[in-house]
Amino acid sequence: MADLSTIIGSLRLKNPTLLASGIMDEDAGSMQRMIDCGASAIVTKSIGMQPREGYANPTVLELEYGLLNAMGLPNPGIDQFAQEMKKLQKSKTPIIGSIYAADAEEFVALASKMEQYGAAAVELNVSCPHAKRYGLEVGCDATLLQTIVSSVKQQVKIPVFVKLSPSVVNIVEIAQAAEKGNADAIVAINTVKGMKIDLETAHPILANRTGGYSGKAIKPIGVRCVYDIAQNVNIPVIGVGGITTGEDAIEYFMAGASAVQIGSAVYYRGPDVFRHVCKEINVWMDTHGYKKICELVGVAYQ
Repeated sequence: MADLSTIIGSLRLKNPTLLASGIMDEDAGSMQRMIDCGASAIVTKSIGMQPREGYANPTVLELEYGLLNAMGLPNPGIDQFAQEMKKLQKSKTPIIGSIYAADAEEFVALASKMEQYGAAAVELNVSCPHAKRYGLEVGCDATLLQTIVSSVKQQVKIPVFVKLSPSVVNIVEIAQAAEKGNADAIVAINTVKGMKIDLETAHPILANRTGGYSGKAIKPIGVRCVYDIAQNVNIPVIGVGGITTGEDAIEYFMAGASAVQIGSAVYYRGPDVFRHVCKEINVWMDTHGYKKICELVGVAYQ
């Protein structure tokens, strides 16, 4: 049987499947359920300094090949979220705190609190496609991003991951800016900006009009982004986007990812998707003569 363990920065993970931010990660109970279902690490819902209600309904649409959502980053705020983190302090599974902010000062404050509350790492969400001030306005500015990452790294000891959007002119340039700021890993990609229009009313269906598209339809975009980034940075890349099966994960590994995050597939295959994907990875690796995940990473461009 193949060895599915992998290393991201200073984190040693028992398998390469993590829960992506934004699904089943709002409270300790749901996160523990994902741990019990085989996720090697949990990325929390994106948390800000203050409580945020998010957008009005409708916020989520199921489309033919994925999900379109505009939740608006609803969250209880970092101080209230501390209660959920405290409940998971005895967990041996790493909890990665996803945070969003508009500037370096807020990111530093949030990262420091996440570290204090027991997070094993922080993931800087600089790529939300539907939240003004907190998303792409931060993640498309290489200079600003480098400053933010550098500022956070100077204040916390835990690893710092940076989650990028595909909706930028040059994602490699943005990834390199994060690396220059001393990021420990790149997470690629966040959802793709999209829209669905109701033909009868001639209006966008989502209350926010636009939202983020996730699911199998965006996998080729995610694979391409990981492929481009991995060849141009010297830090690990975590692949996200459309991963539903073990073969999907292996494609990301071959593109250069050292691990993958799974989100929408929890909806489509159920919480046990982590266990299923790992089993499928194992079968494929055994069949093709691979012993370790690291043997697969980046083989598509070597």
